[in-house]
Amino acid sequence: MSRTTIRSLVTSDGRRLRFRHWPAASELRGLIVGLHGIQSHSGWYEGSSRQLADAGFEVYFADRRGSGLNGRQRGHADHGVRLLNDVRQLVRLAHAEHTATRIPLALMGISWGGKTATAFALQYPDLVDQLLLLTPGLCPLIGPTFWQRTQLRFARRHDIRHREVEIPLRDPALFTDSLRWQEFIADDPLALHHVTSGFLNAGRDLDHRIATGGPLTPPAFLALAGRDQIIDNSATRDLVGRLSPPSLIVQEYESARHTLEFESNRRAVVDDIIRFLNWPGRPGRPGGRWRE
Repeated sequence: MSRTTIRSLVTSDGRRLRFRHWPAASELRGLIVGLHGIQSHSGWYEGSSRQLADAGFEVYFADRRGSGLNGRQRGHADHGVRLLNDVRQLVRLAHAEHTATRIPLALMGISWGGKTATAFALQYPDLVDQLLLLTPGLCPLIGPTFWQRTQLRFARRHDIRHREVEIPLRDPALFTDSLRWQEFIADDPLALHHVTSGFLNAGRDLDHRIATGGPLTPPAFLALAGRDQIIDNSATRDLVGRLSPPSLIVQEYESARHTLEFESNRRAVVDDIIRFLNWPGRPGRPGGRWRE
């Protein structure tokens, strides 16, 4: 069984960022770089990361700057390019540690991290072989009001980057029905509850890149939760479809809440991810049908 280690890298602006690493516990089949949501961190995804590593996929799971294990400037990022550069640094590290043969790399974006992952795959198509979008925050049901959007435009115009804004996701029941995991979320000292105006405008930068970009080069796996109160599933399907990945698999887990990691069928969800990653034709365009 794979065990996690906490490691760090130095980004292009000199910031040291910590991340979790699960080495493949069996014959190496691929690399996965994970990106978490707005409130969470890589520590939420211990179960799925270990399951992927046990199946032969080496997992490099970022803690976004200002989140999780990275306590400096909590909840802040200066702009969208900064976030993409951080991801590129981790992707390059994963590739650099496996230079003997060409190992395919999948970028996995969860919730808000799905926004970053999609923008990155559009910006750097040569660095991503497969794209995993798990309840991605591309079309949220919960977001800034009209007045808040006006304030964000004002903040961008006047370079106001550090005004604190509360994340409107205080209720753990939005993430899961499981009382055990609701308590975990409520008690998690590393969970993020506030972000800055700079971070929110960084998210708007990513939204703009996605809206004006395309097509997506890597095959994509889109996982949706049927009872999600955070993500607009229909709009998300339409958006990812319009980005035209060469092959797109959509799986909706009808009884699930937003965080698939905390569902009772988590292992089955990860099995679907592994099936997609093992699809014939990787790391290029898969051929044939994924399932009957």
